[in-house]
Amino acid sequence: MKLQSAVNTVLTQLSDSLGLLSSDQYAEPCCRLSGSSIGQHVRHIIEMFQCLDNGYQSGLISYEDRKRDKQIENEKLLAMQLLDGIATGLDKPDKPLLLLTCYDDEDQDPVKIASNYFREIAYNLEHSIHHMALIRIGLAELSNIPLEENYGVAFSTIKHRRECAQ
Repeated sequence: MKLQSAVNTVLTQLSDSLGLLSSDQYAEPCCRLSGSSIGQHVRHIIEMFQCLDNGYQSGLISYEDRKRDKQIENEKLLAMQLLDGIATGLDKPDKPLLLLTCYDDEDQDPVKIASNYFREIAYNLEHSIHHMALIRIGLAELSNIPLEENYGVAFSTIKHRRECAQ
């Protein structure tokens, strides 16, 4: 599946960049990220994919019910292991899903939005790229590790840049 391959490419890029950081840098709050750490952004990415995986059987996805696991945001090696396993876990057939979400912090009844598995993978992929753009800012603050030119850049933007360069 091309979608699974794209997720693998992006998450491998993320995992490789984490491998160049010290464990302290991974968990260190960044001023340019309003005090959040690279680890917190990585945890968020991982937990969004975990929510999708956990809800697949029931057909109900709630990204708001994430664990917010401190271990993932503080332990770089654990995060890298989890990232490495995400893409292979996506190899499931497409099927209808219901996304449960609240857009009002006072309302306890979630809005139910019809979706499907492949659409949610695509959402998580784009969401991951967005967070990698933020992680790129944190990496620049904490280190001088070299990053690929397209790290944290959407595939559509990469394609557009190529077309403009011709």
